[in-house]
Amino acid sequence: MTPVIRVIDAWKNYSRDGRENVAALRGACLEVRAGAVEALYGKSGSGKTTLLNLLAGIDRPSRGRVEVEGKDLEALGEEGRTQLRRQRIGFIFQFFNLLPTLTVLENVHLSLELAGRPDLRRALGALRSVGLEGKEDRFPSELSGGEQQRVAVARALVKEPAIILADEPTGNLDTQTGNQVLTLLSGRCREFGTSLLMATHSPLTCRYADRMLRMVDGTLLEETSGPELPP
Repeated sequence: MTPVIRVIDAWKNYSRDGRENVAALRGACLEVRAGAVEALYGKSGSGKTTLLNLLAGIDRPSRGRVEVEGKDLEALGEEGRTQLRRQRIGFIFQFFNLLPTLTVLENVHLSLELAGRPDLRRALGALRSVGLEGKEDRFPSELSGGEQQRVAVARALVKEPAIILADEPTGNLDTQTGNQVLTLLSGRCREFGTSLLMATHSPLTCRYADRMLRMVDGTLLEETSGPELPP
């Protein structure tokens, strides 16, 4: 079976002050199977977010190859990568990234509209599934941090993506709320067979993953199975 994500010898260089090339990724290789729940563990600046941006087609590798559902992202072109993001990839961010002028329901429904599948009933169902029934008409500023992240989970899941990319999904939450969000997120992804890749510097997040990938200085060094915690 073709992996849902495949990264082959991916490098990403950035220029500093217009002169020096800095390698944020150094020959990263990765395969993620459909339905897997995985943690990408490493310190800030280790290349985790850069890798997620390549997987989402937001950025492009300096060299190497990135495939999503068997499609070469470079070959898709900009329009193809945009459609892939809208239809097949969900995002969850540390700081929620909800639109402040839209209600909770409108934030979730926007994900379906961008995918070309508007459906208010589905959006309402997604909010119910994350325990936010009755708060559809509130604005993000009227919710707690944990509730805002639940909205972000609903927004990512509502379009039934093949992949969810989560960048420090509990980095702005306390431990108890973080545990609640991770339980919800990993449980829903396993239920629906959605692949989940969580970039994190927190050992807590690794408890919820089937596999942990360690990233150091732009390189994936090792992987472990099961709930082993990093030192």
